[in-house]
Amino acid sequence: MQTRDDIFNTLRDALVEHFELEPERVNLDSNLYQDLEIDSIDAIDLISHIKRQTGKKIAAEEFKSVRTVSDVVEAVYRLVQPAP
Repeated sequence: MQTRDDIFNTLRDALVEHFELEPERVNLDSNLYQDLEIDSIDAIDLISHIKRQTGKKIAAEEFKSVRTVSDVVEAVYRLVQPAP
């Protein structure tokens, strides 16, 4: 089971590697679109990366409400939790 910290670290590494961001710019409060300058094409790439890492896809509808790195962490956390 992945913790939120594990998810954040994996996500930060992906943002740094794929979008050439400085690691210090990526924190839980960072806004994907304003602070990190992620555009809609980048968001699709991020969804694809998450799917490759988890084997599960975040629904596009759910990703539309994502604004911050913390929102992505929470969405992935819910995705990887086992069904009760």
